[in-house]
Amino acid sequence: MKKTILLIAISIATFSCKNESKTAEDKTIEVETVDTKKDIAYASFGKEITDADALSGEKMIENFKNLKVGDTINAKMKGEIIEVCSKKGCWMTLDTGEDEVMVKFKDYGFFMPLNAEGNVVINGKAFVSETSVDELRHYAEDAGKSEEEIAAITTPKFEYRFEADGVLLQQ
Repeated sequence: MKKTILLIAISIATFSCKNESKTAEDKTIEVETVDTKKDIAYASFGKEITDADALSGEKMIENFKNLKVGDTINAKMKGEIIEVCSKKGCWMTLDTGEDEVMVKFKDYGFFMPLNAEGNVVINGKAFVSETSVDELRHYAEDAGKSEEEIAAITTPKFEYRFEADGVLLQQ
C-alpha cells in the first residue's frame, strides 16, 4: 500500500513539474521587395505584414504634418531604429530622415528585442500627440538616462507617434 501511494505521489510530482514555458518567437520570413526584386530576410513581430507599399520616412512625415492632435491614419512605413526600450522592448523610436517617430505596440501584444537595430517596416495607426513631462521622464528612465538628464525634462513634447500592430525587422 505504501509503495502504491509513493508511486502515485512520484507520478503526480513528475507531471506537475513539467515545464511548458511559452516564449515569444520571432519568425523569419522572406519578402520580395518592390524596387530591388531581391529577397530580404525579416524577423516578424505581431501581425504578419509585408513590406509592399510601405512609405519612406520622408513621405510619412508629409502625412504626419497634415494631422492634428487626435487625428489618426492607417499607414505602413519604413524607418531606421534609433532606440528601443532597454527594459522590455515595449517601445522604439525611428529615424525618418527629418524627424523621429515614437512607436508603441498595439495592446502590448508583442515587444521588440532589446538589442534591435537597423531598418524596420511597421504597420498600424499613425497620429500626432503632445507627450506630458511625466511620460517623457518615464521614457528617459527606461532608456537608462542619468538623473540629471531626466530632471532637465521640463516641457511637454509635440511628437509623431505610431501604434504598430505588426513589425518586420530586417535581418
